[in-house]
Amino acid sequence: MPDPGTAPTRATGPEPATTAGHAPATRPAAALAMGREAADAVLKPAVRRRLGEAVDLAPALLTDFTTATARETLATTELLVTGWGCPPLDATALAHAPRLRAVAHTAGSVKGHVTQECWARGIEVSSAAAANAAPVAEYTLAMILLANKRVLHTARAYAARRGRQERLSADPTLGNYRRTVGIVSASLVGRRVIELLRAHELRVLLHDPYVTEAEAAALGATKTGLPGLFAASDTVSVHAPLLPATRGLVSRELLALLRDGGTLVNTARGAVIDQEALTDEVLAGRLHAVLDVTEPEVLPAGHPLWGCENVLLTPHLAGSQGNELDRLAESAVQEVHRWAAGEGFAHAVPPERRELLA
Repeated sequence: MPDPGTAPTRATGPEPATTAGHAPATRPAAALAMGREAADAVLKPAVRRRLGEAVDLAPALLTDFTTATARETLATTELLVTGWGCPPLDATALAHAPRLRAVAHTAGSVKGHVTQECWARGIEVSSAAAANAAPVAEYTLAMILLANKRVLHTARAYAARRGRQERLSADPTLGNYRRTVGIVSASLVGRRVIELLRAHELRVLLHDPYVTEAEAAALGATKTGLPGLFAASDTVSVHAPLLPATRGLVSRELLALLRDGGTLVNTARGAVIDQEALTDEVLAGRLHAVLDVTEPEVLPAGHPLWGCENVLLTPHLAGSQGNELDRLAESAVQEVHRWAAGEGFAHAVPPERRELLA
């Protein structure tokens, strides 16, 4: 394994001829590795043409690294452009890819397919996580503002009244003016959410063990411990990666500290929250929740959260959807062009971060 403090070494194999300050004389051999649905959605024909300007793109889409076509393609591939549904790049796959030097991922987390063997080989890795963070942060901002305004609850009550209008409410728990928002983790998404919250008159608290008080202040938040964050917040938004240390991080005890009528927003991973404890709180009517992720990812049909009026469930909607997929494609194209020109990735995933990957 390369020393985390040094730049990754390149895999062995012939290098394209280069001259100082110029792109390689020949285009590197590249291939697409992902599910067909992801390839069709993200890598439209125009995008593939732009990739082809920088690399020599193999015609086959690799959805399985064990086929004869895949192994023939991998034998000469220097760069893999990956996406959702990419098979694991384990020791067996890498044995058939002796020239592979880099992976450019068109989605967020690379944890599902970039293995320890990749890091050990010194393969450079890029991710479109920053591009994917943008719509997640936008969704989160919208949900925080709507939650503090009690839009879901009020809309249901309005429908029940059938036309009896009540224009003003003196309820002090309603509204966004000087409310307190707690952000769990200064991840890419968490940082972007804090940035978007600056335009609003809100107090922002942040819990992240890897961020100092000065760094939190520079982001526009006040660093605090988890108990203090939950006790002081009107809305808590979770952005922590799912790691052994974060499974069940938002515990029953922390949820009990969230003030009556408070809202929990989760766009991270369902298992970061004690879902049974949250279910008890929302069914009792004490808390509200906006859940874009659950554990399991699709709840059983009979799960009580489906029918709970205090809960908004969405199907992993926060991440890139529709035309937002074009942002992922643009990020990948730019990364491939940079790498092919010998400039390196702008959004490289360093080996020392592998244990903290979402």
